[in-house]
Amino acid sequence: MTAFNVVRFKVIPGNEQQFIAAHRTARPAFKGFLGGRLIRTGDQTFCFVGEWRTFPSIVNARPQMIAFLDGFRHMLEDLGGGLGVSDPVSGQAVANLAAPKAAKKKKAPARRKPKRASAKKTARKR
Repeated sequence: MTAFNVVRFKVIPGNEQQFIAAHRTARPAFKGFLGGRLIRTGDQTFCFVGEWRTFPSIVNARPQMIAFLDGFRHMLEDLGGGLGVSDPVSGQAVANLAAPKAAKKKKAPARRKPKRASAKKTARKR
């Protein structure tokens, strides 16, 4: 079953663009990683959401994810409360919320072309 990891960060002022660039150029080769999104949640705060094939894929990739974090750890502020520079959570998906289907557009009634008088009819009228 699909799993997700979500990580909250607070970037040191002035490092926001460098932090975003580090994520835009990253091509993590974590086994089972399906992709992710970096979301800006405030001036200095961000949240990363990663999608994985299975929860064990996340568990197995944790050492690689920590090494990835080490590449930009110097850009992050401590979140306080004993969290350190990141606040990660992960787990299996338990519900899928589908977007509503777009309403089908009604087709406009076909416009009929005006009938042309045949050549024979036109000749008779003259």
